[in-house]
Amino acid sequence: MQQGYAAILCILAALGLEVAALGECELTRLLQDKLQYKMRLQYMKHYFPTDYTVQVQYEEVLRPSNITRLRNRTVSEVALRYLWFHVSSQAVLRIREVLPEKHPSWKYTQELFQLFDALGKEYSKYRQTDVEVVVADLVKLVHSVGSESRRKAVRPKALLDNCLKVMRMLYAPCEW
Repeated sequence: MQQGYAAILCILAALGLEVAALGECELTRLLQDKLQYKMRLQYMKHYFPTDYTVQVQYEEVLRPSNITRLRNRTVSEVALRYLWFHVSSQAVLRIREVLPEKHPSWKYTQELFQLFDALGKEYSKYRQTDVEVVVADLVKLVHSVGSESRRKAVRPKALLDNCLKVMRMLYAPCEW
C-alpha cells in the first residue's frame, strides 16, 4: 500500500507538481500511512541501539492528554492542529539531527520531513498572532534555542507514536 503512495508522489514530483497541492487531509493520510506501526517499529526502534533516546524540550512531547487539556480550555481545533504541526515537525528534525546520512532510517525520516514540509505550506497562512496565546507561546518555546535546562530524553519511536495519536485525534473529520 505504501509503495502505491510513494509511486504517486514520485509521479507528482516528476510532473513538477508540489505535494502541498494535495490538501491537509490528503497529506495527513499520507503521513498516517508512513507512520504505520511496522514502519515506526522498524525505523525508530530496531535500527537504533537499545534504549536510545533523543534530547528534546518538554514542549516537544505532545500527548493526547495535552490536547484534551487544551480542548477543555476551549482552544480551537485550528490552533491545536497548528501546534501539532510545529511540535511533530520539530520532533522529526530532532531525530534527523542524530542520524548520519547512511543510517537505515535516514530515508524514512527524509520522507516524513518532506510530508511535514508540504503540510507546512498549508499552515503557512497562519501566524502565531492568529492562534490563541497559549498555543502561540508553546510554539515559541518549541522553536526557542538555548533552553538546555528544559530537556528530557525520549525514544524516537515514542515521539512518532505521540505524533500519530495526536494526529488521529485532530484529524478525525478527515475520512482516511
